Amino acid sequence: MITLYEQPDSGNCYKVRLVAAHTGRQIKRVSVSSRDGSTRTPEFLARNPIGKVPTVELEDGRFLAESNAIMLHLAEGTSLIPADAYDRAKAYEWLFFEQYRRSA
Repeated sequence: MITLYEQPDSGNCYKVRLVAAHTGRQIKRVSVSSRDGSTRTPEFLARNPIGKVPTVELEDGRFLAESNAIMLHLAEGTSLIPADAYDRAKAYEWLFFEQYRRSA
């Protein structure tokens, strides 16, 4: 089972939970917070040296960070990632726009 290290009120963590739910992936949720310093502990930094959430531990023990990378990993081989190269690039375009746009 994948373990999601998350700050429950984070939108980026929510996106990962949504993709997991849509793909039928069971996840174990572990709450950590940048507010209380739990993402800066040696234990968490061993999982993600940048100290950010979301971070996942995959079934094989490897770690992956950044919400869009995690979502793409979870969605691999499903209808959430278009088969057509152009359509897939358009999906990635949205992910990049969404992640880096500035709120007004």
